[in-house]
Amino acid sequence: MSQEDASSTDAVTAKETPPLGAGHRTFIHVLVNTAVANITTSFLWFALTFWVYLETRSVLATGLIGGAYMLLVAFFGMYFGILVDRYRKHAVMVGATAFTAGCFAAAGLMYMFLPESSLLDLAHPWFWLFAIVVLIGAVVEQLRNVALSTTVTLLIPVERRANANGLVGSVQGIAFLVTSALSGLAIALVGMGGTLAIALAVCVLVLIHLLRVSIPEARVVRAATRGMVELREGIAAVRAAPSLFALILFTTFNNLTGGVFMALMDPYGLTLFPVEIWGAVLAVTSTGFIIGGGIVAKFGLGKNPLRTMLILAACAGVVGAGFTLRDWWWLYAAGIWVYMMLMPAVEAAEQTVIQRVVPYALQGRVFGFAMTFEAAAAPITAFLIAPLAEFWIIPYMDSAPGRRSWGWLLGDGEGRGIALVFLVAGAVGVLLAFGALFTRSYRRLSRSYTGSTPVPGPAATVPPPNVQGGGPATQPGMPAQDASPETTS
Repeated sequence: MSQEDASSTDAVTAKETPPLGAGHRTFIHVLVNTAVANITTSFLWFALTFWVYLETRSVLATGLIGGAYMLLVAFFGMYFGILVDRYRKHAVMVGATAFTAGCFAAAGLMYMFLPESSLLDLAHPWFWLFAIVVLIGAVVEQLRNVALSTTVTLLIPVERRANANGLVGSVQGIAFLVTSALSGLAIALVGMGGTLAIALAVCVLVLIHLLRVSIPEARVVRAATRGMVELREGIAAVRAAPSLFALILFTTFNNLTGGVFMALMDPYGLTLFPVEIWGAVLAVTSTGFIIGGGIVAKFGLGKNPLRTMLILAACAGVVGAGFTLRDWWWLYAAGIWVYMMLMPAVEAAEQTVIQRVVPYALQGRVFGFAMTFEAAAAPITAFLIAPLAEFWIIPYMDSAPGRRSWGWLLGDGEGRGIALVFLVAGAVGVLLAFGALFTRSYRRLSRSYTGSTPVPGPAATVPPPNVQGGGPATQPGMPAQDASPETTS
C-alpha cells in the first residue's frame, strides 16, 4: 500500500474512532485490575518495611529493603520491556500476576515454618531470603505497569493519551491511599502472617478477573532474532528520537532524590506517629496523587509536556527541602500531600512523550529501558544514604556541634539528621530541574514532540475492510501484524 493510501487510512481510522468507546471501556477494566494488583503488592511491601522497622528499629534495614526493591526493578526493567513487545499484553499480565501469587505463597510458607526471630535477624540468611522472595513477587508485578503503558497506545486515541496517563496516576494514588492505610493496620492487628495471607488471596482474585478480560490485539509475529538483538532495537529506538535519552537521563537523576525519600520517609514518619496513625497519614496524603492525576486526566499536560514536567519537578524539590525544616507533624503531612500531587504530571509527561514519538512495536522495550535507568538511581541513593544517615548524619545532628551548626535552620527536634538529608536532596532536585530547562536537549526534544506526527495505535495500521491495498500497513520499526486482530481472553 502506498504512503498516500496509508495516510488516508490513518485519517479515516482516527475520524471514526470515538473519544470514548469500546477501547476506552477495555482500558478501564485493565486499569482497575492493574490498580488492585498494585495495591496488593504495595500493601505487602509496605507491611514488610513497617514490620522490619518496628521489630528492629533499624534505618539501615528499611533502606536496604527499599534499595533492594528498586535494584531488582532496574535489573529486570529492560527484560520486562522485551517480554511486553514479544507477547500479547493480556498474556504478559496473566503471567506476571500468577508469578507474583506464587512468590507470595512461598513467603507465606517460610513464615509458617521458620522462627520469626530468624526472619528478623539481619545477620541471618533467612531474613534476606524472605525479603527477596516478597520483593521479587512485587517487582514482577511491575511488568504489568510496562504493559499498561503500551495499552494506552493500543486502546486510546492519540488526542486523549495524556488524559489517560493522568488517569493512571490518579488510580495509582487511590492504590497508594488504600495501601498506606491498610498496611499499618494489618501489621498492628493481624501481624505479618495475616498480611501475607490477605495479599495472596487478593492476588488470586485479581488473576481470576484478569482471565475474564479480553484485550483486542493483533497477533504478534515474533522476530526470528531474539535476546541481544531485541535489546539493541530498544536502544536504537531511544536514540532515534531526538534527545529522548536526555529525558530518560533527567528522570534518572530526578530519581536520585526519590531514592532519598524512599529510604528515609518511613523512618522519619514513624518518629512522629505510631504505626497505625502513620499508615492513616500516608493514606490521607496520597489523595494528592488522586487530585494531581485527576487534574491531568481532565486538562492534559499543555502544549509542551516537557516544560510542565521540569517546572513541577522543581516545585517538588522545593517541597522536599522544606517539609522537615521543623518536626511539626502537620508540616510533614502537608508537604507529602503537595509532593504527591505533583508526581502524576511528572510521570505522565514522560509516558506521553514516549507514546507519541516511539513506534508501538518498540514501546515496551523503550519503557523497559527507561524503567531500568530510572530505577537504578533510587537504590544507589538508598544504599548510600541509609548507612550514612544511621552511622554518621543522625549521630552528628544529635550531637552538640551538629545542633549548634544547623539548629537555626532545622530546629532541635527528633529526626534532625533525616531532615538535613531531605534538605540537601530537595535543593539538588531544584537545581537539576531548572538546569535541564536551559539545555540544548530540552529544546530539541520539545521541537521533536510539538513538530512530529503522533504515533498511531495498532488499530490505525490495519486497513478497514473497504480500503483496497492488500496487507496491513506497518510503521517503520514495527513488525508485521495480522490484518484481522485476534482477541485474547
